[in-house]
Amino acid sequence: MYLDRRTNRLVASSKVSRFLDPDVSDLQVGDEVQLLAYEITDLGVNVIINNRYKGLIYGNEIFRTVQPGDPLIGYIKTIRDDNLVDVSLQKTGFDNVEPNARRILATLKAENGFLPLTDNSPPEAIYSALEMSKKTFKKAIGTLYRERKIVLEAEGIRLV
Repeated sequence: MYLDRRTNRLVASSKVSRFLDPDVSDLQVGDEVQLLAYEITDLGVNVIINNRYKGLIYGNEIFRTVQPGDPLIGYIKTIRDDNLVDVSLQKTGFDNVEPNARRILATLKAENGFLPLTDNSPPEAIYSALEMSKKTFKKAIGTLYRERKIVLEAEGIRLV
């Protein structure tokens, strides 16, 4: 919403891009940021970063339902040469493994110590059970296995 100076009336617009700051020099790759989803596109979800900048979360990196108006926490993934910002809902690299390993352990405890998921499970099954990508799942169970917190079985993973 904004005040139309000519008519002195409040006006609303769904075209928010013109109200967002194109200078993204305050942002750094890896920063944790506040997001507000405002538009679903073919590429993913356009978001407003810190109530100031425009960003994009690619559709293949979204592992939960996101609707326009949803407030989210995200991380700056890339700041491109054209000052467009790519955002992720997960931390990048190993920082993403530990929270997801904790999520798997919590789910295992809630499911009496067994999950019928393996390296060969379809990505959709992993997504629906844990809201994470198959790649992240494999990294997290690898970490849990090395820490001897789980046992890998042919039909799933079991809590030790």
